[in-house]
Amino acid sequence: MSQDPIAAALAPRLLAWFAEHGRKNLPWQRDPTPYRVWVSEIMLQQTQVATVIPYFERFMQRFPDVKTLAAAPIDEVLHLWSGLGYYARARNLHEAARMIVDEHAGEFPDTFEAIQRLPGIGRSTAGAILALSRHERHAILDGNVRRVLTRVFAIEGWPGERAVDNQLWDLSEACTPQLDVHHYTQAIMDLGATLCTRSKPACERCPLQTICLAHARGLQAQLPTPRPSGRERRVERTCMLIALADDGSVLLARRPARGVWGGLFSLPEFTGPEAAAAWAMERLGARDPVVEELPTLRHSFTHFDLDIVPLRLRIHGPASFVAEESHVWYNSRAPAKLGIAAPVATLVRAYADMPGD
Repeated sequence: MSQDPIAAALAPRLLAWFAEHGRKNLPWQRDPTPYRVWVSEIMLQQTQVATVIPYFERFMQRFPDVKTLAAAPIDEVLHLWSGLGYYARARNLHEAARMIVDEHAGEFPDTFEAIQRLPGIGRSTAGAILALSRHERHAILDGNVRRVLTRVFAIEGWPGERAVDNQLWDLSEACTPQLDVHHYTQAIMDLGATLCTRSKPACERCPLQTICLAHARGLQAQLPTPRPSGRERRVERTCMLIALADDGSVLLARRPARGVWGGLFSLPEFTGPEAAAAWAMERLGARDPVVEELPTLRHSFTHFDLDIVPLRLRIHGPASFVAEESHVWYNSRAPAKLGIAAPVATLVRAYADMPGD
């Protein structure tokens, strides 16, 4: 069966563009071991390159290899991840590192099947690791690649639908060349990240413009097809207690391992000031607690918004009494290496050192 002419033309044009314009000096491209590529690919999920670079460099400085990562406490891993978001990625990295040590003697697996069995690694990530680090031919289909292929081949339908997803995987397989696959893999990701962007794609500079069906039909703005609209974006509300000790320490509580900010430290949550005051009297020994309600902070997640009402309470006495093992006193002036949810860190910085009324 002859190859689709667009698929046949895609890789040569993309590789020629990459040779002149591609990104070749990113931190994970220097010494692209499977471990370094793996960490970078996980960090880059849902996150832009410019944001990832400083996190990657700090992570590599502290965890230069998989054995070091596996031996580290999860709190330190989450601490270095704080602010990058999607914290399940960090927990999966840590769990996978321990699996590699236990099941592969600390050596990163060398087969597609073994890599895909690691927590947090799917088909596309496994393919990218092997293509970029070992130059093996594997198709990939991350968000950038989906967007490029959807536009070049004018694929209609939401890419999250199984039929559309299968079609895109078939196209990715057809377009992936036998040779120079590491450059091709980086090139198609770069094209999606820099030119074939979600909004306002730079079609005039794109090496695929003359073979792109979406461009020919004027469909760049309509493709990829958006997710079918459902219910209105929901807004949730919570009250977070900023309990301040005389030495400036703030009481933090570890969140459950699964769910929003899983495993991170956050502020204790309550339905309102009265519930927070009652808890402080019972658990912290506070006498006649005065809970101050502060301006609401809205934090946006992928699928909903969270309105956080900060409640400040001063606890007179040393920061020593904690009723549950899951709670710790945290001093921002001499911070411990804890993973703290980004909006919580914002609240602590904003209000922990403010003088009371």
